[in-house]
Amino acid sequence: MSPPAAFRSVSAGQLSILALLTLIWGINWPIMKLTVVEVPVLTFRSLCVIAGAIGCLALARMAGHVIALPKGSAWWFVRVSFFNVTCWNIFAVYGVTLMPSGRASILAFTMPLWATAISTVWLKEELTLRRIAGLVLGLCGIGILIGGDLRAISEAPIGAALMLGAAVTWGLGTVMLKINRPVMSTMTLTGWQFVFGGVPIIILTIALDPVPKLDLSAIAAFGVVYNMLACFIFCYWAWYKLVDTLPVGISSVSTLMIPVVGTISGALILSEPVGWQEIAALMLVVTALASVLLPARLTGTAPATR
Repeated sequence: MSPPAAFRSVSAGQLSILALLTLIWGINWPIMKLTVVEVPVLTFRSLCVIAGAIGCLALARMAGHVIALPKGSAWWFVRVSFFNVTCWNIFAVYGVTLMPSGRASILAFTMPLWATAISTVWLKEELTLRRIAGLVLGLCGIGILIGGDLRAISEAPIGAALMLGAAVTWGLGTVMLKINRPVMSTMTLTGWQFVFGGVPIIILTIALDPVPKLDLSAIAAFGVVYNMLACFIFCYWAWYKLVDTLPVGISSVSTLMIPVVGTISGALILSEPVGWQEIAALMLVVTALASVLLPARLTGTAPATR
């Protein structure tokens, strides 16, 4: 199936999905940091991908969608899931253990830079003035946050490298979703990505992780359940839904709000510092969102497709 038509009006439904996605994923950064104190990293992610695979495929089946794997699509899933699920989850969760959760979310969500650059070259998506302005403003906001914490990042280079690796692989996987996508519902697509992307994580868990404790604290138990249900079933479905219906540049830039939520929630939950950098970044990111989303919504017209 050819990629969905690029550049269409942003609907109220898409904005609602985006708002929930932003809130749930943003708050999850400090939640993950608290959870992996008690739950081994790979075990934590294995539980999440198993729940995501079972939950998404079960919901797809209940909705009447065909969940059988299309003939000849296995290799497509292996490639895309490796970047979107395997690399992203391993890099991001190990990275957040080595640096403050808010800063980790900021580095992870440099993803739009990589996704937009890759899609411009690979998919020949047009770089309109609005997309350029939104991306530049959003990345300036992220730059302000990073610039205020360069010393902390230099003291945790492995953590910073892991988070940037997560951003690059997620950006690449996002672009790959647009190419030769199998014909199936978004929920089914999400479930099968967890199946294929989760296998390497489970193998590494069996080989490397110690046996987890069963007497988890309430916070750690909540973190596991929150990730399994909210982050891995709803948020992954929501993200792929947005990628399916919006150009890579718009869906990527729109998620720039997530590190701001992550930074603020890190301050509230983990007492991580918030200063003028966070406030300035919030203003820039909101402006970036408006430049990408509001014009199409207000005018009711979609820019020309490529």
